[in-house]
Amino acid sequence: MNKIEYIESKQMKKGLPEFKTGDTVRVYSKIQEEGKTRLQAFEGMVIRLKGNGLRCSFTVRRISYGEGVEKTFPLHSPMIDNIKVVRKGRVRRAKLYYLRKKIGKKSKVESEDIFRPAGVSKPGIQPEKGPEDKEGQA
Repeated sequence: MNKIEYIESKQMKKGLPEFKTGDTVRVYSKIQEEGKTRLQAFEGMVIRLKGNGLRCSFTVRRISYGEGVEKTFPLHSPMIDNIKVVRKGRVRRAKLYYLRKKIGKKSKVESEDIFRPAGVSKPGIQPEKGPEDKEGQA
């Protein structure tokens, strides 16, 4: 490890959640107004991850009053207080720039249910039993 990597490793944040392109996240950033510091949340879909290490950044897009708003955040910035993953998305692209042209429900991304137990495909439906389970019932 050279000197630059050592200095960068000291400035990197620890305990950040794992998220990828297509996930819906809520970013709490520090805003300073009139000598006071407060937290402001920005919730939207991650459309881009860029860079690695200390120079890593991500872009979040949301629709506000019918207009698309995008913000790019440096991942290890001291101005970011917290990042929460609201919903996991399942996409096949690294950059979701095509969502800029989509309107309404077409701009939604298929989601993975974080809280559903393994083996259950839909809420309220139990997984099918295998042939060895059916023999035991007879």
